[in-house]
Amino acid sequence: MKTQLITKGGAQRSARPTSNLPFGKFGRIELPEFANAIDGQEPIQGADPGRGYRPGQVFFANEANYHPGSYDQRLTEWLNGRRDIAAQFCNAGTFLETYYSEPLTNYSVGWRDPNNIEDTLQFVAPAVPVGRRFEWKQATNAEEFLSETVDDQRAIGADFKAVKYTGTDVTDKTYNRGLTLIIDLDNVFETGMGAGVVPAWQQNAVAKLTRRLYRNSFRRAIAALSASAVQVNLTWAAQPVNPNVVPVNPDMDVNNDLVAQTTITGVRNNRVLYGDSAFLYRNQAYGAQNNPAGYMGYNPAGAEAALAAALQVDRVKVSRERYQSSANAKSEILGANVYTFFAQDNVDTEDPSNIKRFVSTFDAEQGGGLFRVYVHQLSAKLVAVSVEFYEKIIITYAGGIRQLVIANQ
Repeated sequence: MKTQLITKGGAQRSARPTSNLPFGKFGRIELPEFANAIDGQEPIQGADPGRGYRPGQVFFANEANYHPGSYDQRLTEWLNGRRDIAAQFCNAGTFLETYYSEPLTNYSVGWRDPNNIEDTLQFVAPAVPVGRRFEWKQATNAEEFLSETVDDQRAIGADFKAVKYTGTDVTDKTYNRGLTLIIDLDNVFETGMGAGVVPAWQQNAVAKLTRRLYRNSFRRAIAALSASAVQVNLTWAAQPVNPNVVPVNPDMDVNNDLVAQTTITGVRNNRVLYGDSAFLYRNQAYGAQNNPAGYMGYNPAGAEAALAAALQVDRVKVSRERYQSSANAKSEILGANVYTFFAQDNVDTEDPSNIKRFVSTFDAEQGGGLFRVYVHQLSAKLVAVSVEFYEKIIITYAGGIRQLVIANQ
């Protein structure tokens, strides 16, 4: 019996497990595209190998340290989905309390990405603090809108009719995620090692890793929305003035789709997210029109607030985030798409949002925030800075999520 293992670069290797292990068969392991090898300059190398480090390398901080065919590897695969436990078994050295950095953890709590990708992530998938294991409510949409004209009338001597909802509780858990950056002390201005002061290069490493983790989370959220969305194809072309042709009206297209969506789910989507290219096509379409719609629609002052009022939704946001899609190119995370969905901030595990980002925060004595930072001196010249957190993004209700795929010709 052979098992396919995916290694860096997509190469496949086979490993023959020992028959006397109690774990049974283990299957094909695939690292998602957004998590490995998306950055040609600084790709994520995979699991921390425990040796052979080079400056500038980035590893999965919470992945197990194993070799193909080894006991540690099979144990890790058997614990698939329990990566926090697997890391304790096979790579405990990365996250020993000895290497925990309270000053850097406090820095990560107050740090914000200059492009505010955290705000965009919160817009798409609002954070819901939970324990490591939690339950969330899976609602039955039709039950929310059942109605009869006489079912609430009580007969004399009888009780009111009982209403029962069959929504189910789903038991789940957050995943331990993290990255490690290897730094050569010869490449920093001052080492600060053992000085009792957090040097700037460590803060920069934490900021770089946190920014990358947020970008990964945002891509996961968009992938989850896209996988559950109903797609609608639209064309927002810049048309020349022609009295015999009705010009396109991008805002009316979005509004019409919101009305159609509300009829399906009964709850109007309250958030609209434009990709950078989709918003450009919208402005180009209105900019070519010599009419009131063109004057009002073309890049209005306070575009997002004005659009939210026009579309009768709570918030509108234009996403301009990019990621490194190849060694020499960057790509939009959203592209020429418009997503509409229902989400709210400061909610619990039972509200009827389409998407939630369940996060587990650390105890007060561990910084009390979402992230925890470790600094580990690997050798005389190499230092590993690791950032970890717990998260799981879930589509708690798929009904009503819409993806408008926009073309401009």
